[in-house]
Amino acid sequence: MLNFDELDGGAINAAYIQELYELYRSDPASVDEAWRRIFAAEDAADGVAAPDGDRPGAPAGPPDTGYQLAGTAYPDRRADDASIKAAKCAAELVEAYRLNGHYAADLDPLGNPRPGHPTLEPKFHGLTDEDMASGPSADLCGETIAWLRQVYTGTIGYEFEHLEYPERSEWIRDQIENGRHLRELSADEKRRLLRRLTEVEGLEQFLHKSYLGAKRFSVEGNDMLVPMLDLAIERAAQAGAREVVLGMAHRGRLNVLAHVLGRPYPMLIGEFEGRHAFSGGTGDVKYHLGAEGTYATASGDPLTVTLAPNPSHLEFVGAVVVGIARAKQSDRTQPELRRDNELVLPVLIHGDAAFIGQGVVPETFNLAELRGYTTGGSLHVIVNNQIGFTTLPSDARSTHYSSDLARGFDVPIFHVNADDPEACLAVVRLALAYREKFHGDVVIDLIGYRRYGHNEGDEPAYTQPRMYEAVAEHTRVRELWIEKLVADGVASKEDAQAEWDSVYQRLIDAQDEVQQEIQAESDEEKAPHTMPPVTEATPRPPVDSSVEPELLRDLDRQVHSWPDDFEPNPKLSRQLRKRAEAVPEGRPLDWAHAEALAFASLLAEGTPIRLTGQDTERGTFSQRHLVLHDTESGESWTPLAHLKQAGASFEIYNSPLSEMACVGFEYGYTTAAPETLVLWEAQFGDFVNGAQVIIDQFMSAGRAKWGQDSSLVLLLPHGFEGQGPEHSSARIERFLQLCAEDNFRVADCTTPAQYFHLLRRQAKLADRRPLIVFTPKSLLRNPRATSSFDELASGTFHPVLPDASMADSRGRVTRLVLCTGKVYYDLSASDARERNGHVAVARVEQLYPFPAQEIAALVADHPALEEVVWAQEEPRNMGAWPFAERRLRDAIGELPLRYVGRPERASPAEGFGDVHEAEQKRIVEEALAAGRSVGRP
Repeated sequence: MLNFDELDGGAINAAYIQELYELYRSDPASVDEAWRRIFAAEDAADGVAAPDGDRPGAPAGPPDTGYQLAGTAYPDRRADDASIKAAKCAAELVEAYRLNGHYAADLDPLGNPRPGHPTLEPKFHGLTDEDMASGPSADLCGETIAWLRQVYTGTIGYEFEHLEYPERSEWIRDQIENGRHLRELSADEKRRLLRRLTEVEGLEQFLHKSYLGAKRFSVEGNDMLVPMLDLAIERAAQAGAREVVLGMAHRGRLNVLAHVLGRPYPMLIGEFEGRHAFSGGTGDVKYHLGAEGTYATASGDPLTVTLAPNPSHLEFVGAVVVGIARAKQSDRTQPELRRDNELVLPVLIHGDAAFIGQGVVPETFNLAELRGYTTGGSLHVIVNNQIGFTTLPSDARSTHYSSDLARGFDVPIFHVNADDPEACLAVVRLALAYREKFHGDVVIDLIGYRRYGHNEGDEPAYTQPRMYEAVAEHTRVRELWIEKLVADGVASKEDAQAEWDSVYQRLIDAQDEVQQEIQAESDEEKAPHTMPPVTEATPRPPVDSSVEPELLRDLDRQVHSWPDDFEPNPKLSRQLRKRAEAVPEGRPLDWAHAEALAFASLLAEGTPIRLTGQDTERGTFSQRHLVLHDTESGESWTPLAHLKQAGASFEIYNSPLSEMACVGFEYGYTTAAPETLVLWEAQFGDFVNGAQVIIDQFMSAGRAKWGQDSSLVLLLPHGFEGQGPEHSSARIERFLQLCAEDNFRVADCTTPAQYFHLLRRQAKLADRRPLIVFTPKSLLRNPRATSSFDELASGTFHPVLPDASMADSRGRVTRLVLCTGKVYYDLSASDARERNGHVAVARVEQLYPFPAQEIAALVADHPALEEVVWAQEEPRNMGAWPFAERRLRDAIGELPLRYVGRPERASPAEGFGDVHEAEQKRIVEEALAAGRSVGRP
């Protein structure tokens, strides 16, 4: 019997080993495979019969390794300190290789030294050179190390022991140590892989020679990316997927377009010859464009592959892609949302420097397991060039691997040498098997190199001379694969050359076809294609956003109801009951009430709704409460998800406290779900600053660059209430600066009815545009900022609201004050308003498209008008004024236009309440006072 006395130098506690051994004797299956083999070997050496369910000499490692820890190798040995020491060392080495074996793996095609790890050495575990030279340690530990090196230090490096859930790491361990992801390719498969590598390299070499210096961001050095995508698509189809959605930056994009999405060579080559695949707007460079193709799987079933367009902000498309995938996985046609993770596989292809360097990556990882954002796992592939532009890893990251940040999100990571095609395919099998079982993200770190510079006009030897000397001497993966096939007798060098000649000829023929077509074109057709500017949209006919009153009353009752056995917080219950009495008693409705009815009415009409954001379920200002919580059980109830008339789903989720990935996700969602009203709400309007890349590169310009439409609604609380510079301004000026070519809708509503009709109009308009709504804070509970039930049931959204109090005295109005948003209530409540009966205060509710005709008509309605004032609470260099000034002057003709508001500031608002009050009072008085100079220079 084993004697587990404490031994000096042992890294594992003897009591722990004794406990494991007792578990093994009672139930071998309850002990890890490595320990079972060690205990079986020691028992066999001692002549102890194996327990039921186990036997000495069970295979250790993949079936095809031939490795066996045969305990009968030591028939005469009895348990002593040396054998116990050997057993402990072997066990410790197993754990060390599982945890740190990747540091000794052969991962770098360029042959840089492996870093190794001290725990992989027997000395670390108390064994001397003498121990390893003879005796039990030499036998047991020697065989263990041989097996471990074969499993864990080949051309694949595995990181999985950091996973939080033991069943996940145990499953991966079983896959690795039994080689379930390893498979010998058949002769036909080997030849098909050669053909694919020939197509990949052939396209790159053809473009390199034909269009010398043209940017194409070659995949060479990571050529196996395309065959890996082939296998990922096949595996996804076998698991039930109907679509694969890809997000990737520039590197290898043209090759993926041609060989994965099936873009014809003439179309691709046409881009280099001056023909453009997208001509609906100002367009974008060829390696930013998206596409959709049909992939013919081995089973014969077609599968859609979509490549999302992306800007040069490399990693931001990842958040967009998972949003697209979520939308495509969802059935929104019923009140209860239905999702199927297997319908769509999101694949995110990263660069090594960008993966570790850009914060949107961890933000996107953080979404993966959240109920409002999960897609059942994304396949991440890092196309690891071991360099970023001209910057080496030592200057680009503080971690050993570029993939290390994924460890913090409980994601397994599989590193693979890009020069070993079979290993590359093996990690795809393992990664997708993991996703299918656990519905989680997984990372493949495809470690290769970059054959040329950052782009093909760049000289990398200027900054990395030694690295690029090694690259120049390094054999390409296609040549390495040919050598293997020749050695295996699967193909000859002549076969490989014939394959190359065939691929290259296809490319030459495609180029000839394009050049002949261009030569046949007229001079007019050959002229550079320029897009005429798109003028601001002319006013559209009002959208009928009214709702039948009885339906709206019934929906109101349901919105304020919950099951009899459900107990919301008593204080909240009283508030909601009071709100529920507003319609029956004819009292005015507040902002949140109108919003709930807008949502309910759209659901009744069959429009799906998805509302997410920061504290959105309750609302930042405790105004919304669309999700109720039982005080006893904590269970939730969402009345809008249980409307009896609902013809579509209602989703509402609190988002994490981040903006970039969340807004990107919702943008992606709305591009794939055009029938859905998708809204994201910031906790405060200035928080949206964190999503600036998504706003600038996708929301603002996506239609002009890529022809990609979105109807995403951003709800951004805005208003100056003396709370300091933060959370006052949603930066109206920044959104308006982006407005052009009818690309946005921007509104700052002042009544619940206007907001109600604005939301309903957004859902009904066929021409889809993002909508930016500057929502209120103090107005949420201002009794003057309310609307009647009839204003909701009938009517439409009005871009401009005239001064209703001056309807009967427009002929004596000499000053028209125009404003937008909350400052209207400061102006209309002022004593100066009563003293100056010649002043009318009108509201510009829609800032873009700018309502110039409505303003011109308003001015014409005041025949005695002498001047127009634009009043705002924002500083002069902010708010709507910088955008509106020119447009206002065009609309009002020869009338003087004056500005009233804060002077130009670096910070949006004052940090002290009394200073704020003084400034606000000054603005109101200057806007309304008679016979005074208005505004400041």
